[in-house]
Amino acid sequence: MSKQKFARVRQFVFAFYMSGIMSLMMSGIITFINTGLIEGFLTRWGSAFLVAWGSAFPLVIFVAPLAGRLTARTLRVLVDEN
Repeated sequence: MSKQKFARVRQFVFAFYMSGIMSLMMSGIITFINTGLIEGFLTRWGSAFLVAWGSAFPLVIFVAPLAGRLTARTLRVLVDEN
């Protein structure tokens, strides 16, 4: 596999895992804050997770490059100031 193709696949796999983990944790925290640990918590959490991940995965694919550019720009400014 070429380096360029590997980098694209890596970005896609990273987005898959990062969006999944973050969606799982955030939907669990928010569901807990909104409802507490009552009957049906896991079902509500599961439903919230699926909606969150369905939204987060495509967003990460498109937002990650922007975040990378903003990070590089910020670091250039911080390094140039020192």
